[in-house]
Amino acid sequence: MIPRYTIDTSTIIARRLSDLPDNFLFSTIALLERMTGAADDKERKQFEALYSLYRADNLLIIPNHDDWLLASKVLFWLTHGRRKQHGGKLPKLKPGAAQRMAMDALLAVSARRWRVTVITENYDDFNAMKYYIKGLSIVRASEFFK
Repeated sequence: MIPRYTIDTSTIIARRLSDLPDNFLFSTIALLERMTGAADDKERKQFEALYSLYRADNLLIIPNHDDWLLASKVLFWLTHGRRKQHGGKLPKLKPGAAQRMAMDALLAVSARRWRVTVITENYDDFNAMKYYIKGLSIVRASEFFK
């Protein structure tokens, strides 16, 4: 079986889309984050066109019911792990960090279901989730795009 890949939002921001491998699937999570953060309507429409293209080719990773449930469990376990590390007190996260982690968890569990490797600039975040998401495959973007 040929390995397949997807990327997280940090990789879309840091790399050119033309560098993506042929055996690539797009995550709706990454597309949602990029459309939300688009500089203007022209850029948003470019990502919307990618959505349509990948959807038509059945290469679009869309989280399902079970993905949402597992992602919520992963976030619960990570939160309780942070609390335990800090003597029972939960340290505040930087603004927006909880939302980014929720999107990453959802991307990770849906990628695992599709059996694709996540290429990421945020390796440590995905590596922390890997403990709870058995079978999740991740690779550092810096290693993949050598």
